[in-house]
Amino acid sequence: MAVSRETVLEALAKVALPDGGDLVSRDLVRALVVEDGAVRFVLEAEDQKMAEILAPVRTTAQQAVEALDGVTRVSVALTAHGPAPKAPSLKIGRHPAQQPGKQVLPEVGSIIAIGSGKGGVGKSTVASNLAVALARQGLRVGLLDADIYGPSQPRMMGVNKRPSSPDGKRIIPPKAHGVTMISIGLMLKGEDDAVIWRGPMLMGALQQLLTQVEWGQLDVMIIDMPPGTGDIQLTLCTKFEVRGAIVVSTPQDVALLDARKALRAFQTLKTPVLGLIENMSTYICPKCGHEEHIFGDGGVRVEAERQGLTFLGELPLSVDIRLASDGGVPVAATDSPAAAAYQRIAQRLIDQL
Repeated sequence: MAVSRETVLEALAKVALPDGGDLVSRDLVRALVVEDGAVRFVLEAEDQKMAEILAPVRTTAQQAVEALDGVTRVSVALTAHGPAPKAPSLKIGRHPAQQPGKQVLPEVGSIIAIGSGKGGVGKSTVASNLAVALARQGLRVGLLDADIYGPSQPRMMGVNKRPSSPDGKRIIPPKAHGVTMISIGLMLKGEDDAVIWRGPMLMGALQQLLTQVEWGQLDVMIIDMPPGTGDIQLTLCTKFEVRGAIVVSTPQDVALLDARKALRAFQTLKTPVLGLIENMSTYICPKCGHEEHIFGDGGVRVEAERQGLTFLGELPLSVDIRLASDGGVPVAATDSPAAAAYQRIAQRLIDQL
């Protein structure tokens, strides 16, 4: 008998917490995946104190799922947000020079678009990890998945719960890894469903996600843009006040050609470019330690210098980053070397803002 997500959730709903409620009613289960009898999920604690409470509960949850018919293997991860910095100086306010004629989101300090000239350079991975890294720095962070045709943030952030809408108008977004997030992917029937919309519907969806979601007070909103220079970029940058854009590219020449087009598009739309990030910069073999620059070396840094833009940093090509994203726990939520790279970029961005 094959086990289902619903059966697993029913079992987890019976796992009580010492301070009241259960794992499901307290919304602590993230990134639940059931594949051919193998079950994996994450228990996300709000802070270190809750993580200590959940430590023994984790074992109970694993045993509860292992007892289900059809389950062959169970993997349970426990994550917790790091403590917020004591200094309040990290709060990012709205840029003093507001843009005439553009809509302002009163509850959002700064909107930052994460773009790329082409797909496949890791833009969405950078967006989710940068959002988590900023949250771990103590900021109130939102993440909007504006890649309507290819929404990947639900998988990367480990969120699969459909957002609620009590009045049919306002949307209550979920929260994961300290980040308030929304994606059109959370409103589809399944991950395999395709969005087949023309431009006006895309623009309407973006405006709805920006203005009808109950974001709460945010210091910064990270927007994961679709690749290229199309309708979403045009709508966001012409209709809403955007603090700036970050362009992600790999160091290879072909990717840089398209990255230059993204830079030119943001400049044409009068959106400041806050900096460039070089992704998949280097690969270090985990067995022998040999370092290889598979996609070239330093191309994005050179391009940033040529354009007079800030180089925010480089990120490695890493199996750990890929596994973390596929598993719904961004690597920036951990204490790994790859997480440290994202923290450095987050700090540089904060310093610039």
